[in-house]
Formats: sequence, C-alpha cells, structure tokens
Amino acid sequence: MQNWRIYCANSTLKLCQWSEMATPLLRKKFTVQAFERMAAQGIFAPDERVELLAGEIFEMGKIGRRHAAVVRRLLQILSRQVGEDQAWLDVQNPIVLDDYSQPQPDLTLLRPRADAYEGGHPRPTDVLLLIEVADTTLESDRTVKIPLYAQAGILEVWLVDLNGQRVTAYRQPQRDDYRLLQIYTSGDVLQPLAMPEVAVAIAPLFPAP
Repeated sequence: MQNWRIYCANSTLKLCQWSEMATPLLRKKFTVQAFERMAAQGIFAPDERVELLAGEIFEMGKIGRRHAAVVRRLLQILSRQVGEDQAWLDVQNPIVLDDYSQPQPDLTLLRPRADAYEGGHPRPTDVLLLIEVADTTLESDRTVKIPLYAQAGILEVWLVDLNGQRVTAYRQPQRDDYRLLQIYTSGDVLQPLAMPEVAVAIAPLFPAP
C-alpha cells in the first residue's frame, strides 16, 4: 500500500511518497515573511481570517455581534480620552511579535509614527496596550497568545471575557508569562499603565439587556 504526505515548502504544496516505516511528519514553522508572501499570492481566501502564532497558521474565530459591540464600546471610551499625540487606536490589524508570530489583536494603543506604520507593521516596542476580546477563543487566548505576548515583551494586555463579563489585566512580562494578573468586574475601573489618566469602567462594556 502506498502512502503520501503533503507538505509545504517555499509556500508551494507538494506531494511525496513515503513508506510504511517512514518517520512521523515534521511540522514546518512558517516565518512572518513566508506568511505575508502566501497572503500576497492569494493562498488564503479574501474573507479568510488567519493569523500566524509561533510559526503556525491559525484560523481566527468569526466576530459575533457581542464581540463587535464590545470592541466598539472600547474604541469609543478610549478615543474620547486618548489624544492623537499620545497614542493611536488600531483595530484588528496585524502586529509583528518576532520572526514567527503576527497576530491580529482586537485593539491596540500604538505609539504615533509619521508613516502610519506603512513601512512595517507595529512591533512590541510600539504597543502601549493590547486588548483581546474573547468568548469561544478564551482558553486559546490564555494559553497561546498571552505567553507569546509576554515573550515579546508587550507591556500590558487586557483579556476581555465576554461570557464571564470581566477583564483580566496582564502586566510585567517575564519570559512566557506575566508577573501581575488582576481581574476587574462590574464596578471596577481599569487604567492603562502607560496612560494612568485614562479610565475604563467595566460596567459599560457589558450593559444589561
């Protein structure tokens, strides 16, 4: 009986024969450069939402109405308080963590830059605050994305739990974790470390139906 394996080399799918005694498949890590080249070549469908995490390509969850609503509320709250000379609000756009990770967080506060990052996606040192909004992706955000953000040195991450109606703030990155973790619920007010004059009340993010 013949066996076949499919692998990707230089962004091209190839088919090769292997024997019954072949070694297990090796997982190929994609670089950001290869990932962007694949996107430019149309390998991903126009409406396909994917991101690169630790060299692997992940399909992103669909954005539901609750998810979109909370992102809009955060955008409104922050845009009222953050001046353009302080930071830029960026919504669901890529950032480059390292050579193998290019996630698309829901919202970031970025250092202003004259070219609006046309010369290259934001890097960890450009990010003042990163926010992820999650319902079905909550566990993967905690176990996959948060460690990657810590490794890259992202100073502060807010993980918004839609189902639990709470926000977890991750601060003081070290290796693949954050030293300080604080949970905020209705009645609490959250302030970014980089801009302590900005106040985000938790209750308005989750209004009663």
